[in-house]
Amino acid sequence: MTVDFDVVVVGAGISGIGAGHHLQSKCPGRSFVILEGRDRLGGTWDLFRYPGIRSDSDMYTLGYSFKPWTNPKAIADGASILEYLEETARENHLEDKIRYGHKVKRAEWSSEDACWTVEAERTDSGETVHFTCSFLFMCSGYYRYEAGYTPEFAGRDDFEGRIVHPQKWTEDIDYEDKRVVVIGSGATAVTLIPELAKKAAHVTMLQRSPTYMVARPDVDGIANGLRRWLPERIAYGITRWKNVLLNMFFFNLSRRRPKLVKKAILDQVSKELGPDYDVATHFKPRYNPWDQRMCLVPNGDLFAAVREGHASVVTDEIDHFTAKGIALKSGGELEADLVVTATGLQLQTLGGLEMVVDGEPVVTGEKMSYKAMMLSDVPNMASSMGYTNASWTLKCDLTCDYVCRLLNYMEKHGYDRCTPRQNDPTVRAEPWVDFSSGYIQRSLHLFPKQGSKKPWRLDQNYLLDIVNLGMGRVDDGVMEFASTADDRTAEPAVAMTDQPAAAG
Repeated sequence: MTVDFDVVVVGAGISGIGAGHHLQSKCPGRSFVILEGRDRLGGTWDLFRYPGIRSDSDMYTLGYSFKPWTNPKAIADGASILEYLEETARENHLEDKIRYGHKVKRAEWSSEDACWTVEAERTDSGETVHFTCSFLFMCSGYYRYEAGYTPEFAGRDDFEGRIVHPQKWTEDIDYEDKRVVVIGSGATAVTLIPELAKKAAHVTMLQRSPTYMVARPDVDGIANGLRRWLPERIAYGITRWKNVLLNMFFFNLSRRRPKLVKKAILDQVSKELGPDYDVATHFKPRYNPWDQRMCLVPNGDLFAAVREGHASVVTDEIDHFTAKGIALKSGGELEADLVVTATGLQLQTLGGLEMVVDGEPVVTGEKMSYKAMMLSDVPNMASSMGYTNASWTLKCDLTCDYVCRLLNYMEKHGYDRCTPRQNDPTVRAEPWVDFSSGYIQRSLHLFPKQGSKKPWRLDQNYLLDIVNLGMGRVDDGVMEFASTADDRTAEPAVAMTDQPAAAG
């Protein structure tokens, strides 16, 4: 069967643009297309429009391995990151490879044809269109773009002000001289509050429980110094590795010496807010560092807003909404003109794609994840996912490189099918990740399991993944390779019939 493309990439965000570069540079003979459901590239960095939107990872590790980040700010705003992605697409001539307004709905695999049929909906006309490909590469992230997560709040309809989730922020939202309550204490809330506090009458962060928050400068003095003396790529490489190793050290220290790290973080917060501030109530979580993702506070801006009286923190639970604001379970009430529900994301697998293999629906939660990028018994399909404890792009770069190695190996040996097979009875199924964050726990059943040993185990470790993905064997005995042409030309087995025994 003749296919339209060798590879269909789903998503033109940070993962999909990276995939396009890798395919173009390492598999130059392969044809590919990038299908994007929105009208613009960028994914997360185009979707979110709330005030202050920024990265909570440094751009020397969130940036691509192949394209140096040269902006003086290491913690960048959303507009700068989007510009970086657009520049990457232009430099790699990927604009003609992207088909916007193509929302992928379904993909069906045929082993007989060694082919995926991908069904997409044109967002401009509602028309259904089909693409065929030999390999499907999902680069659609892991959360729903349609809506974020908002709990059911009693009395919500009684509130006379406006309620908005940051994922649905629009330009007409007025917060100047308004009383604003931001529900939540995660990365989105920590980003929003200092920006809102510049114009609002007052901003209150209402949290059910505290989150670990770490202040650091938004510029990297070492990186900017290196760029003055060294070639751009060398300076970028040194800074990238410096930050990778420092982040790994901090994560491992948090797991091995949690009391030490907890004390250091709380001491920093106390120094920022002063000795009289109740740090234990508002900034001391019930869990250990890195049991959930930490929040970055660039230049301590959130602490400054609290210290200067433009923002405050309330640790309590919501009883119900009132006409004027939020009634708390402690008996108090927070009056508000605007309530922002920074209450998290809704996760999904494979962009919400309906997937079928040889007529059988694929239930992702029943599968096991191979090298954190493919699914057991699902042929010719990979998904690009980032780390939970480090920058997303570090893992995506390695995944894209591995997919290219896999495609080149198949071409060299004449294979058109590759399928991870979990046939080891000693491998135990374990949860996808061990994070205790609410947004992870709510959706854990949707995600594939990981295994108790390689190649089914998810390391969440960049150095180990460099070895396993970048240097490990493609034909590792777990990946099953096959050729449809060989299947068709093989002689059929001779049927055995009952025959009388020859006279002896």
